[in-house]
Amino acid sequence: MIFMSVSEVARATGAAVLLEGARDVAGEVVIDSRAVGAGGLFVAFAGEHVDGNAYLASAAGLGAAAVVASAEPAPEALAACREAGCAVLRAEGDDCEEFLLRLARAWRERHPGWLVVGVTGSVGKTTTKEMLAAAVGSQRRCHATTGNLNNLIGLPLTVLSAPEDSEVLVCELGMNHPHEIERMAAACEPTLACITNVGTSHIGLLGSRENIARAKAEIVSGMRAHGELAPALALTSAGDFTPFIAERYAAPAGVDVVLVGAPGDAVWAEGVTLDAEGRASATLRCADGWSRTVVLSVPGRAAVVDLTLALALVWRLGLDRDEAVSAVEAMPAAHMRLEVESAPSGARVIDDSYNAAPASMASSLDVLADMAVEGRRVAVLGEMGELGDEGPRLHGYVGAYAAAKGVDLLVLVGGPLADEMAEAARTMGLSEDAIERFATAEEAADVMGPVLAAGDVVLVKASRSVGLDRFVRRVLAR
Repeated sequence: MIFMSVSEVARATGAAVLLEGARDVAGEVVIDSRAVGAGGLFVAFAGEHVDGNAYLASAAGLGAAAVVASAEPAPEALAACREAGCAVLRAEGDDCEEFLLRLARAWRERHPGWLVVGVTGSVGKTTTKEMLAAAVGSQRRCHATTGNLNNLIGLPLTVLSAPEDSEVLVCELGMNHPHEIERMAAACEPTLACITNVGTSHIGLLGSRENIARAKAEIVSGMRAHGELAPALALTSAGDFTPFIAERYAAPAGVDVVLVGAPGDAVWAEGVTLDAEGRASATLRCADGWSRTVVLSVPGRAAVVDLTLALALVWRLGLDRDEAVSAVEAMPAAHMRLEVESAPSGARVIDDSYNAAPASMASSLDVLADMAVEGRRVAVLGEMGELGDEGPRLHGYVGAYAAAKGVDLLVLVGGPLADEMAEAARTMGLSEDAIERFATAEEAADVMGPVLAAGDVVLVKASRSVGLDRFVRRVLAR
């Protein structure tokens, strides 16, 4: 919720005031006209399927104090807004993304007491963000990114929705292109941050892992001290690009680097084991001698790495580590992210259908391989997006890895890139009888659902565009 006059909004964003309103903005900033409330601000994006500019009058009728157009408003829309006492602004350059980023930065500048923690990386950033939110929230008033609001629209909405009395904001920063994280970091100005890893997500858009590392490292450009707390960036000491990021980006920006993962680092883990459900246990140790054994509800060994990053920042914040870790232990798995559910057939389904990249595919296959299984290990994998020319090679790696992990049945969904996974699995020795191919999630569910049985464990993972969440819903409904 924000409290600003229309003229203040215009000055902060460069927007033109087309129509003066009758009241100040005192409400939520939304991009869906149906969600606007009294005193709110509606920002009208012109999307591929829905043009928000067609709903200016609707938002005014619901009590919006102001609406922001990204095209010339229709005369009837202006008339309706005038009658409702709703101000009308037009975003500079009709760029609503930039409007939101500028507004978020202005609102952030009004709250110097907020301490912002930023989380980015190719894989694991959402889990790390959730761990930080739970840990920090156990001791401070914490506001965090919800769902997938981690882009040029979601990040400013996260900042703009923070309660006035927030003490810490935990913000997730994703990206598809260079300079996106730079723009988001400028809007939220984190003091502490972490980069979980540098993988191959979006390599088709950025061209190389080095370019991905550069894009992730942009987060340091917006980092600022908070009182006596100097800016610090947590990195895994085993990361391929850790020295590159530390030396070329963090050091020149005056940002401290906090390493985790190896004995003697700020934080590391020992004795990592998994139970029958794939949930990790480990002993965490800190450089000052603190230690504690933890049992996580989140499946997979990778979750322990995520926790070391989160704990390093919690320690840097000066929070009680025992209380923080207890809060993380009580944290449930995020929906569609390694979420284990039981089907009526008795099979257990590991729903990791939210999204996928090569590194996260491998991590999830590790979880499947480590879980106790009485029946079959079944991997239902779909294609991964935004890999460009590297797509065939990286899909081949995933297929080969699945075969090497000893899956009993490999179900592949999609087109030519799914064929690449199948061919690589065959090359690694997986028999033809153990490979099934389907064009769609629905076809896969209709054929495979009836043959899943008690004792089977089924991993489901693909890029969001494949829609394997529909496979999960059908299987769980049988």
